[in-house]
Amino acid sequence: MSTIEISSILENSKELDRLRKEQEDVLLEINKIHKKLQSNPEIVEKSGDNMLLKLRALYVQAKELSENEVSVSNALINQLDTLLQSGLSAAQRKKIEVTEHKKKRVKTETDVSKYPPVVSMRNQLELAAGLKGEQVAARVTPDDAEKDEWFVVKVTYFDREAKEFEVFDEEPGDDEDGGGQRTYKLPMSRIIPFPKRNDPSSAPDYPTGKCVLAVYPGTTALYKATVVNPHRKRKSDDYLLEFDDDEEDGSMPQRTVPFHKVVPLPEGHRQ
Repeated sequence: MSTIEISSILENSKELDRLRKEQEDVLLEINKIHKKLQSNPEIVEKSGDNMLLKLRALYVQAKELSENEVSVSNALINQLDTLLQSGLSAAQRKKIEVTEHKKKRVKTETDVSKYPPVVSMRNQLELAAGLKGEQVAARVTPDDAEKDEWFVVKVTYFDREAKEFEVFDEEPGDDEDGGGQRTYKLPMSRIIPFPKRNDPSSAPDYPTGKCVLAVYPGTTALYKATVVNPHRKRKSDDYLLEFDDDEEDGSMPQRTVPFHKVVPLPEGHRQ
């Protein structure tokens, strides 16, 4: 191994370390802007598009740094491979090739973006305002409740300033006081829009085994369910699901649910 080869490897190692530290600084700035938008979304309207432009520039910088990191990492791998191959037996070289193949396969199957997508809070508010008069899935239980209860409700009003929905349950259960329609005021985090009834393409084809939240047939309540078939039935666009705790005679019945009554299972769902 020559001194020149060692020197080149060390230089690339230093460059790789520099790129990673710079990426950490950029990511820190991105997270600061995300927190500002989450805690004070109206700041976008006050400052025009300056904040979003800055956020976009940071993402571009992060992308370039990530690509440079890949380039330097590949150069280091090639340098080390060259040195290793010169002193390895055929069996040892074969083992390295198999290991690298497995790593590439795992990366292809699990690789996700290092940075979250840029989401405009203004667009979120506009979409929320457009739900007036629509049926949505709503969690009506408070954050400290032992379990989450989701119902089909109708949006009557959206308060942009408070970022809060006013909804009512058109068909409350028999145990509700008064037996009439019940109104709720809920934050955006407790509302999930349903796919559009007249647009089956707006509903995803969930893979087999995927957990979702779906309206139990004959009710207006949503429960956790598991997708039995990854493809909806062509004629009716129904999902085939198995609901949790729905066992009958020792088996789990498979129930069809219209595509416009199924939503993704919220993270951290309690039942």
